[in-house]
Amino acid sequence: MRLSELQHKDVINIKDGKKIGNIIDINIGDSGTMNSLIVERSKFFVSFFSSSGEIEIKWDQIEKIGEDVILVSLNQ
Repeated sequence: MRLSELQHKDVINIKDGKKIGNIIDINIGDSGTMNSLIVERSKFFVSFFSSSGEIEIKWDQIEKIGEDVILVSLNQ
């Protein structure tokens, strides 16, 4: 799967069912493995939870990459 394909998927938190945002970048470690996704937060998350427009989602927080969405487990 390509990064461009991941960027078109919505990132959803399975803890509350809310959309977090969309992928804008990835973090690759020194060994060449993908460590995390960088997600641009939806306007709801930016205005109510943080002033930062980005959130880093570690690889082990990803529960499922589906056809249309990426399900993650975040405690917000």
